[in-house]
Amino acid sequence: MSSSDDDTPLVRGRPNGVKSEDRISKSVDQAMDKQIPSNGHVEPGVSVRMGPIEEMDVDTPPTNGNVNGKRKARSSLTNGRSYKEESSSEDDDKPLSKRRRTSQQAKRVMEDSESELSDVPLKARKPPKATAAQIGESSDSDIPLNTRLEKKKESIEKAAAKEAKTIRNKEKAAASKRKPKAAKSESDDDVPLAKKKKQPAKKTPNGVKKDESDSDAPLAKKAQPKKTKVKAEPATPVKKSKGKAKAEEKTAQDEEAEDEEDEYRWWEDPTNGDGTKKWTTLEHNGVVFPPEYEPLPSHVKLIYEGVPVSLHKDAEEVATFYGSMLNSTHNVENPTFNENFFNDFTAILDKTGHGKDKHGNTVKIKKFEKCDFKPIFEWFDSERAKKKALPAAEKKALKAEKEAAEAPYMYCMWDGRKQKVGNFRVEPPGLFRGRGEHPKTGRVKKRVMPEQITINIGKEAKVPEPPAGHRWKEIKHDQEGTWLAMWQENINGAYKYVMLAANSDIKGQSDFKKFEKARELKKHIDRIREDYRRDLKSEKMADRQRATAIYLIDQFALRAGNEKGEDEADTVGCCSLKYEHVTLKPPHFVIFDFLGKDSIRFYDEVTVDPQVFKNLKIFKKAPKTTGDDVFDRLTTSALNKHLTNYMPGLTAKVFRTYNASWTMARLLRDMKAVGSIPEKVKAYNDANREVAILCNHKRTVAASHATSIEKMQERINGLRYQVWRTKHMMMDIDPKIKKKKGAEYFELPEDLDDEWVKQHIDSLVEEQRQKIQKKFEKDNEKLKAEGEKEMKAKELDQRLEVAEELGKKYRKEHKTGKVEAEGKGPTIEKMEANIDKLNQRIETMKVQMEDKEGNKEVALGTSKINYIDPRLTVVFSKKFNVPIERFFSKTLREKFDWAIKSVDENWEF
Repeated sequence: MSSSDDDTPLVRGRPNGVKSEDRISKSVDQAMDKQIPSNGHVEPGVSVRMGPIEEMDVDTPPTNGNVNGKRKARSSLTNGRSYKEESSSEDDDKPLSKRRRTSQQAKRVMEDSESELSDVPLKARKPPKATAAQIGESSDSDIPLNTRLEKKKESIEKAAAKEAKTIRNKEKAAASKRKPKAAKSESDDDVPLAKKKKQPAKKTPNGVKKDESDSDAPLAKKAQPKKTKVKAEPATPVKKSKGKAKAEEKTAQDEEAEDEEDEYRWWEDPTNGDGTKKWTTLEHNGVVFPPEYEPLPSHVKLIYEGVPVSLHKDAEEVATFYGSMLNSTHNVENPTFNENFFNDFTAILDKTGHGKDKHGNTVKIKKFEKCDFKPIFEWFDSERAKKKALPAAEKKALKAEKEAAEAPYMYCMWDGRKQKVGNFRVEPPGLFRGRGEHPKTGRVKKRVMPEQITINIGKEAKVPEPPAGHRWKEIKHDQEGTWLAMWQENINGAYKYVMLAANSDIKGQSDFKKFEKARELKKHIDRIREDYRRDLKSEKMADRQRATAIYLIDQFALRAGNEKGEDEADTVGCCSLKYEHVTLKPPHFVIFDFLGKDSIRFYDEVTVDPQVFKNLKIFKKAPKTTGDDVFDRLTTSALNKHLTNYMPGLTAKVFRTYNASWTMARLLRDMKAVGSIPEKVKAYNDANREVAILCNHKRTVAASHATSIEKMQERINGLRYQVWRTKHMMMDIDPKIKKKKGAEYFELPEDLDDEWVKQHIDSLVEEQRQKIQKKFEKDNEKLKAEGEKEMKAKELDQRLEVAEELGKKYRKEHKTGKVEAEGKGPTIEKMEANIDKLNQRIETMKVQMEDKEGNKEVALGTSKINYIDPRLTVVFSKKFNVPIERFFSKTLREKFDWAIKSVDENWEF
């Protein structure tokens, strides 16, 4: 093997692994060309199929997926930062000495859309399959799905290249106007930063400052942000006479949140984001610790070999971690989970003297199979039931008591402004779950003590008091960090941070910077794509590997990946792909199958550029085999370092944000959403879905999806049945109307047969019974709270007779076909109006069901929250007059408050 004769440092693969040559000879290139048969025009860049692998002619060995056992650790050129979730930028706030050198399990993200994956065993998951309906096109089209998608993607890329050149030309023209006559005619890129002419900040019509505004001006000279009042409609001035009335309408909570100050519009602050000092003064009250462990009642014990045993308090607490979750079969039936738990449990038992029987004799607990945790589970289950059965008033009182105790910790004073704190509670001890097939699942998360916690606070502020008899590990005054407290957990050695809430200025700035960086990328994307396509044919192996990796990251939204430690989950990204993760299927199909972020399986069959296919063939060339790195001359840090040559701060993860936002911006630009609000929402979701497919944001179909669709269809059928009843009420009012409308108008739909009607009537009766039962319980709780005598069961029986009467009535109607008119003063006109309303509800529900069906394999939440600039959603909301609440939950509206308030319908990404 020849040694490298270029400046690329040697990157070693796994121990004793095979390394690629540093240069690719013409003979190897030509030999590979002969091996790869031509199949006409190739349309690279989209997923072809998301189904299981059929029998096919692939490279050998034909194994695909993950190797049994742990991955070997890879060495790195540099100790780069871990590749984290795109939405997270918390690593910037951590002390340099505390940043981890290996990637960690990312935190769970807010919505719901992907959480179901974590509870599905990997082997049971079926890879998703993209359908034509998911991109809003008919499934019976003669044009193949991948052709349609490729044409769409190709046009989007051409538009991106055209816009990038236009932006650069405009910037050059503007720069040349600003220069003195003696200056260079082309550009001032080579002029030292200090020598460049300072220009006043410019605003676009939508109020967002242009990138070149005053970034080079000294900090002291930059304009200070204006403070503006919070207004429902910014364009409309608020009269002074109404100001007092509005102030009186605000609740105490509103006043507290606003802190009786003008709103600070930080996104208009030119001094924001200079990367140095984050705060001048900081005050807070520390953290909230979980309650101390309360021992089990004396009659509740762990049973070992049929003998109830008493345990030391510390060991008993660990036993309750497992015993309380026996209903979580996904975990307790996992051999790894059980093994890890029992190893940690026995370690604590060894320290505390194991168990004692009723005579005080020592009982050695050595085998997991002989442990019976059922008594512990039954006790916890009964306690949960008691808590659930508490009267509403008592639940409310307990909640209020808890909120009052935590109130001092919910806010901090940041540079004199009141900011909400996010996760001020210290994590309670328990069993680590992890996501996917995490190797440490089941291990004991130890109780965090004050002695492990470092507090970050202002020098002049009062340091919060630790719990009695304890002390803090350290007090810091780190003005470059945005964390308030931190500690190291014992499972992965990761540092946990108390940060500000998602709707705080600092967190909002983090999201703002991320999307602004993606907007900046659109100026350079054409040059980047031109360069990596040229380097796909480079003679230098390192350059060709880098170009191929950037192609895969840009075209298929692969994460860059990073080095892993031996004890971490076996997850990979583009740069850390192994031989067995990539299967080549001539002439130009590539199948990826590996554990991605959060140990979730990434499976995709894609069609690639012929040169990329050939490159991957070269990178996998014998004698490489299972366990060897595909990109053995590339690391994530080296890749990101190369990307910074195009623009400061550019990393591989910015491509995902850019591609999603740019694609959505193009779709919204041409969109003409019409119809009702649900139809407009569906139009937005269709665009979001197309973004998710083109950017590879997929998910496994939820186990509950079929049931959910079935329930929606059942509700639609129930409305159709009500339409039938209403039509028959018209005949009850005017028997002659049957002749006018025709007998067919009054017939029950064929699919609503006798069996369905009987089941539907039974379900209506049961639904009515449950409503009556809940109302009875609620009335009794109210009577009890007011000190009055509760109603007896006899009263409930009388109320339930109403439900039985309803069932008899419906059954008679179905049998005779006669329905008595209901309501006050029923008329034909009123019945027809009711039918119109019911049909409108049916159509709305059908749209919603189609939308849900289209979303089953696509992670719309992932795209919308993490990758699509939220300002684009706000633009859609304002442009088509759809309430923003239809797209963002309350939590997301708080998180993206800056986006909602900073743009109008004319803003462009």
